[in-house]
Amino acid sequence: MTRRLVIEADGGSRGNPGPAGYGALVRDADSGRVLAERAASVGRATNNVAEYGGLVAGLQAALDLDPTAEVEVRMDSKLVVEQMSGRWKVKHPDMQQLALQAQKLARQLGSVRYTWVPRAQNGAADALANSAMDGRPVHRDAAAEPVVLEDDVQPTAGGPVPRRSCVVQPAGEPAAVVTTVTHLLRHGQTEHTPERRFSGRNDLPLSRTGRAEAEAAAVRAKELGIEVVVASPLRRTRETAEIVAGALGLPVRFDEDLVELDFGRLEGLTFDEAAAKHPLAARRFGADVTVAAPGGESVADVSARVARARRRILSEHAGRTVLVVSHVTPIKLMLAAGMGVGDEVVHRVFLEAASLCTVTWSSDGRSSVRLVNDTAHLR
Repeated sequence: MTRRLVIEADGGSRGNPGPAGYGALVRDADSGRVLAERAASVGRATNNVAEYGGLVAGLQAALDLDPTAEVEVRMDSKLVVEQMSGRWKVKHPDMQQLALQAQKLARQLGSVRYTWVPRAQNGAADALANSAMDGRPVHRDAAAEPVVLEDDVQPTAGGPVPRRSCVVQPAGEPAAVVTTVTHLLRHGQTEHTPERRFSGRNDLPLSRTGRAEAEAAAVRAKELGIEVVVASPLRRTRETAEIVAGALGLPVRFDEDLVELDFGRLEGLTFDEAAAKHPLAARRFGADVTVAAPGGESVADVSARVARARRRILSEHAGRTVLVVSHVTPIKLMLAAGMGVGDEVVHRVFLEAASLCTVTWSSDGRSSVRLVNDTAHLR
């Protein structure tokens, strides 16, 4: 049976614009049980920007719980509900970026619908937003909280809680924020790299230059405090990861979701060759992240599986420093997630072979891109 979740989200600003924060929680639609709560400051912003922040946080929490779930989003912001339902346009630049981020998250869930509710029915999310504005961020998940059994529980605003059900015991203090560091290493060169050929699911080995680049990356990696190495299993990433991990004395963990985009019939072609052989398909693929390469994948397809890999890394290696050895497209999409921007950014970032990028991820939902396309170790 498909799981049903309810997101309640809100945001506020003391000054509009002024110090702002958002709140969001996720309930089980059948029991009303609160499964996750999020609250964080967004700095100086308007009410609407903060409300979008709550929506994004709620969608991310729901996605972390169950990517296959049917989700209903309840908000007292008529603006956000109408815009996300596609009936009103998003005009404010800050809200456009947040709306794109919300749309990206929604596409990864089973289904999402938006419902306007009166402010009186959105009190829990409003309280979380005010907690954030008071300087008390919240990041709580039911699985991480102590649970008690209660014989008699009063109904909640989100629906009745059955007798003898498990109820989350409220925590007295916010959970400590845990930061995970990911260093993103592109594999070394293959014979395709110098000619900039589409290189997706092939099994090409590293060239002599590529092995030298991997060895140089290994020297740099020793300075980064790396504790875990995770890699795409394709040959060029596997060889790069094994060279680096060998120097660090660490095993390599492989993740199929980190493989490169499947370029289908464009595989092995240069951009000019692709335009000549498949003019319409190549043009559409390059212009729209939701359009698949002929016989292959779209950027949006890769984004969905890279998001799965990212969630696994942050769950299994929370608080550690992780080296992720992957390819151009997955690394660009990790950077996009770190910056909170849409998948379209893949067309605006260039990454050299064996380059390093760094993104940090905090358990309160914040992320920070610290480094992009660093090649100092190759000189």
